[in-house]
Amino acid sequence: MTAGKAKRLKAHPGWEAWLGDNDRPARAPRLARDLDAILAAGPKPADWDQARRALQHKLQAAIPAPVYYGRIARSPVGALWLAVSEQGLVAVEFDRPEAEFRRSLERRTHRRALRADDPTDKARRQLLDYLKGRRRRFSLDVDLSHVSTFQRRVLHAAQAVPRGQVSTYGQIARQIGKPRAARAVGQALGSNPIPIVIPCHRVLGADGSLHGYSGRGGIRTKAWLLQLEQAQLPGFSAVP
Repeated sequence: MTAGKAKRLKAHPGWEAWLGDNDRPARAPRLARDLDAILAAGPKPADWDQARRALQHKLQAAIPAPVYYGRIARSPVGALWLAVSEQGLVAVEFDRPEAEFRRSLERRTHRRALRADDPTDKARRQLLDYLKGRRRRFSLDVDLSHVSTFQRRVLHAAQAVPRGQVSTYGQIARQIGKPRAARAVGQALGSNPIPIVIPCHRVLGADGSLHGYSGRGGIRTKAWLLQLEQAQLPGFSAVP
């Protein structure tokens, strides 16, 4: 220690006592007393709550919520799988092995998929009631956050086609501002992640033909759904 520093410490004997340089009792400097008071008091409950909420928010952001899926074992169009996220219905698929459906769902949503009855109950009941003719429309939110912007526009346009009416691929293309994209519209509808609820079955070829349908039974299922909805076929009245 330099002579100057030793001289300054002698002018403040409390520092010597606090540092253990002498045995004389002395009051600790104000800074030390304040630190002791803070440490003795500890953090306030409100501080702990705030820290806990901040940590919980960070964990939720780092680990996305899972998607939950369930199954309709029997319906007029066969067994169906469906899945929901916190935003809404994210998938409806015609029957296939559960492991395949789960892997496909996780790959598309980038989330863990868990089978659970309660989170999927509302969607399962509405879908089954619709297929059995006990419901005319759905009151379900849909989650299209995992599809491209183009497909989302196509699906929203298809969703707007009223029950009992039909549109065409070309009309949907013009509606979304892509008049030459009828083929791309058909492809977007062919990979519709939420069939029936988003009624891609209501979209036909320019000549009124049903064309393909990705669901079980293909065109026959498409025709059955249109018949259920009492759509006018052939010579349909297309949506402008």
